[in-house]
Amino acid sequence: MAGHSKWNNIKNRKGAQDAKRGKVFQKLSREIYMAAKQGGADPEINPALRLAMDKAKSNNMPKDNVERAIKKATTAGEGENYDEVVYEGFGPSGVAVMTVALTDNRNRTMTNVRIAYNKNGGNLGEAGTVSYMFDRKGYIVIERSTTKADEEMLLMSVLEAGGEDLEASDEVFEIYTEPNDFAKVRDTLEAEGYVLNTAELTLVPKTIVSLEPTDFDTLMQIIDALEEDDDVSEVYHNGQLIE
Repeated sequence: MAGHSKWNNIKNRKGAQDAKRGKVFQKLSREIYMAAKQGGADPEINPALRLAMDKAKSNNMPKDNVERAIKKATTAGEGENYDEVVYEGFGPSGVAVMTVALTDNRNRTMTNVRIAYNKNGGNLGEAGTVSYMFDRKGYIVIERSTTKADEEMLLMSVLEAGGEDLEASDEVFEIYTEPNDFAKVRDTLEAEGYVLNTAELTLVPKTIVSLEPTDFDTLMQIIDALEEDDDVSEVYHNGQLIE
């Protein structure tokens, strides 16, 4: 993870996400709905729902939207049912791309994902072609402006809570954990008074592919096309613009 800042990707994508906020909220509502439907409405005993609610909070999703999704899931009746599907593919210069979708129609989603690759210079691969290039990690962001703690002080808190790594930049502290330790680290840091900008389980690339501007633009076209799809909830990649 050293030398790679997930925050840079988040920051670079923020403007595009803000422009599509209604679509983002729709996708988050679907995740909250399925988490509540499968595990109940109490986030204290439903970790999947807690994760979905944390994700909604970090995207500034209104509380009313969250409550509506939970209520819809826990009201009597069958309602919708979604499956999580992961697609693996390649962008320019062999960049690995992982796409996570929550869908009620696998055929529709597969077709749309394939079109997003084919129309934008990418290639959809088979299962297992790129997943080995990523590690599942807990990921927490604390903005420097929200805390008086320095890097050494925060690192001590992170390690004592069971965290794995801390990366510091001028803007933020980025914290990584093993998936099983994520909830404990998150809750411990919150209890100590830290304000968490982001708290989620994510995929972190093991290696980074540096891209020239033209190839990076092509990669972003693929990512944009995938994120435009209503069924797609997350897109991960290991590309980085050469600075």
